[in-house]
Amino acid sequence: MYAVTAAEMQALDRSTMEDFGLPGRLLMENAGREAARVFLAHFGDRARRGGVAVACGRGNNGGDGFVIARTLRQADLPVTVYLFAEASRLQGEALENFRLLEKLPLPVREVPDPAHLAARKEEMRRAAVWVDALLGTGLSAELRGFLREVVEFLDALGRPVFAVDLPSGLDADTGRPRGACLRAEVTATFGFPKIGLLLYPGASYTGRLEVCDIGIPAVVVERLRPRQRLITPEAVRKALPARPPDAHKGTTGHVLLLAGSPGKTGAAALAALAALRAGAGLVTVGCPASLNPVLETLLREPMTSPLPEEEPGILGPGALPALERLVAGKGCLAVGPGLGTDPRTRALVRRLPAACPVPLVIDADGLNALAGELAALSQAAAPVVLTPHPGEMARLLGTSVAAVQQDRVASARALAHAAGVHVVLKGARTVIAHPDGGVEINPTGNPGMATAGMGDVLTGVLAGLLAQGASPPDACRAAVWLHGDAADEAARRRGPRGYLAGEVLDALPRRIGRQLAPESAEDEAP
Repeated sequence: MYAVTAAEMQALDRSTMEDFGLPGRLLMENAGREAARVFLAHFGDRARRGGVAVACGRGNNGGDGFVIARTLRQADLPVTVYLFAEASRLQGEALENFRLLEKLPLPVREVPDPAHLAARKEEMRRAAVWVDALLGTGLSAELRGFLREVVEFLDALGRPVFAVDLPSGLDADTGRPRGACLRAEVTATFGFPKIGLLLYPGASYTGRLEVCDIGIPAVVVERLRPRQRLITPEAVRKALPARPPDAHKGTTGHVLLLAGSPGKTGAAALAALAALRAGAGLVTVGCPASLNPVLETLLREPMTSPLPEEEPGILGPGALPALERLVAGKGCLAVGPGLGTDPRTRALVRRLPAACPVPLVIDADGLNALAGELAALSQAAAPVVLTPHPGEMARLLGTSVAAVQQDRVASARALAHAAGVHVVLKGARTVIAHPDGGVEINPTGNPGMATAGMGDVLTGVLAGLLAQGASPPDACRAAVWLHGDAADEAARRRGPRGYLAGEVLDALPRRIGRQLAPESAEDEAP
């Protein structure tokens, strides 16, 4: 499913009207009627008992609100419209729909300034439900003055809010509140989800998201083709590598994992097991020679290969010849879980992109080795996937964590473009960016994943899918979706907090099976 920026949505609307010939009045009617249908499904009974108030601005979002008010009144709901502007400033389709309200027994209150707001506050407190049609995707600056006062007053009422297209005050592209923002229980968005509705903190202001079809022709969408997508189960299903009936471990991919340092062998073990849980036929862990006995004790199914050390537990450039021999015939090399940050280890990591002939996944300490050294990636002999969390991303970009989180899509896209790699920016609503500028947003996962080892599991799943022959984009989207989906199962079974990375790992085969055979629901049993 496409996810759009404000500019992309405006271009889709404009092309629908100008190139395809559908009038804006029809699009507004479709939007308002579809939103009213969603409203009735979620709030119909409450609104019928206590009344609904529709807060409208003077732009097209307000015009949508006028259509919603008219439709709800025709469904016999008690409706009051509050226009937070002067009616004389309405234009175009919004004005036409405002005039239609005069034909209905429906009170319309003009509230154009703070004095009128003060006079109406007691009356406004009586509504059981509010429809937020104040501001749409056109908000491009901090919310100030009278409209900010309105938003803050409505938010303080504590009534359920139904947002039209997106909650007023929310940045459509970043999901950041613009000074003040209404918090909706349900949001009905038009055409496609806006990026800001999917990313946090925007998702927490959005509530339940419903996408309304307003009649934008498929030919217009395919011609303009937005650059972002929301990952869906269907996309994951298509991304999973096919497996013939006569498959064996020699045909289902061999992962080489470079991982482990003193005190961090658990990270190597989790990543290795996750690669097998994702379906890889074979996994070999390349580790410092002195740690090989520890990993042999931890691991049964994966193999280990002791590598020459600079000193006990520390790998350096001296291990490169052995690694080059080991990687021959493998399907993927994954680097980083628990590897350590010794300067000699960093030097080894920086030489790997040019020396690795198979897809390369770099995570954790491997990413720290590249901070300030992204030029090493320009010599990559095969596709590279980086999997940073926000702190690692900030170091790679030479910026702050706050700057990364301010616009996660732009940050991921900037690194993917600059380094020519695929980027998996971890966190709530993981963002995947590709070298061609495409971006994908993952909807699965939950706050219980904020615990040790989760990133190591993701690295293993990603490497396992690449080794089985999945393309880097397919492997990225399937890995992050399945990783979050398995964590959602762990949260259902074990509780929302306190489940372990190993329990997510154990849930992976069931979640993969669910995608391969979606008609089966046996895995939902406790």
